[in-house]
Amino acid sequence: MPQLAALTARYRVITYDQSGTGRARETRLPAGYAISDMADEVLEILDATGTPSCHFVGHALGGLAGVDLALRHPDRVRSLTIVNGWAAADAHTRRCFEVRVALLKGAGPEAYVRAQPIFLYPATWLAANADRMAVEDAHALSGFQGSDNLLRRIEALLRFDATAQLGALKLPVLLSAARDDVLVSCSQSEALAARLPNALLDVAPFGGHGLNVTEPAAFNALLLDFLDRQA
Repeated sequence: MPQLAALTARYRVITYDQSGTGRARETRLPAGYAISDMADEVLEILDATGTPSCHFVGHALGGLAGVDLALRHPDRVRSLTIVNGWAAADAHTRRCFEVRVALLKGAGPEAYVRAQPIFLYPATWLAANADRMAVEDAHALSGFQGSDNLLRRIEALLRFDATAQLGALKLPVLLSAARDDVLVSCSQSEALAARLPNALLDVAPFGGHGLNVTEPAAFNALLLDFLDRQA
């Protein structure tokens, strides 16, 4: 949401809810659901909206779907922006998700949702935005995707490993990360940058995993500059 006004002023923007989430949360995800399935959903949306190619912007899990789409359908992706993403989840990120899964299974969705901002945002920002977090918690619970769907999506992101294929991605890639991200270390974005032939890496000193929310002005400026240069 903090990017929409800036983007729609210059570009045609398509947003969507991944299968099993949001307005599509009634969909029951099958066992073995994978990042490639998420990329196929994007391909269906591109076809349905008459979009020959796009500049794909994905946050974390969304970025993985963009990587898979670009690897299998390079003609449909003109550039790729990955925010706090990875090629393969490292031990720290796996630990974080294991803790979150245990919380979901042991204490239920409300506890999971309440804990989520701790992984997404810096402590100082959380302390200054308590009212906003209360609204966000209520929104997340009202649209909760269901434990089964959530678990299958987490399993999919933990299975994903594109490390060996990154050299095949020749398109321009913007990698945006935050030094204080407690869920996905910025070293993951640095590792991506080292393997991608045409990558631009920006590591912000502050912002956490959701830096596009906590520092929207700086993030929007970075993103628009990158997109305008592709155009």
